[in-house]
Amino acid sequence: KINSKEGYIGEKKNGLKEGLGTYFHPSGTKYVGEWKDDYEHGQGSKTYVDGGEYVGEWMQGQKYGLGTYTYPSGSIYFGNWKDNKRNGQGTFAFANGDKYVGDFKDGHRHGKGVYEASNGDKYVGEWNQSKQHGQGTMTYADGSVEKGTFANGEPQNTKKLFPPKILQH
Repeated sequence: KINSKEGYIGEKKNGLKEGLGTYFHPSGTKYVGEWKDDYEHGQGSKTYVDGGEYVGEWMQGQKYGLGTYTYPSGSIYFGNWKDNKRNGQGTFAFANGDKYVGDFKDGHRHGKGVYEASNGDKYVGEWNQSKQHGQGTMTYADGSVEKGTFANGEPQNTKKLFPPKILQH
């Protein structure tokens, strides 16, 4: 629901938002939490017009530190933030059941991490710009394993291993 009025209810110091307060933006975005020098700063939650919501730490008006963002799609990210982007350790649970646990940089999967797909596939290894990149192991739902080097999300120098067949009596 769009709020047609901008408004702030809360503590002020020298005419600036300072302490605890609630801010309503004309677009419908709402922030409830701590303020410093007119910026969201400290603990707070922001609800966005698209239905997204962030609950966590803020620094000078930006997501910074530990926080949880719930996306309108139902996906959820819990972890570290810097300059409004996912940075550091985190967990991203996708609405479709996929899950990534590992390193993030500038909003992307970057560094070491584990991606488990809802279909049973699992990748453990290095990432760059949200793509499998570097050393990694892909284990498929059928039990086969691909191990080696990946580049831009594609296997480059890998060996595919198949599980031993179970003997039937």
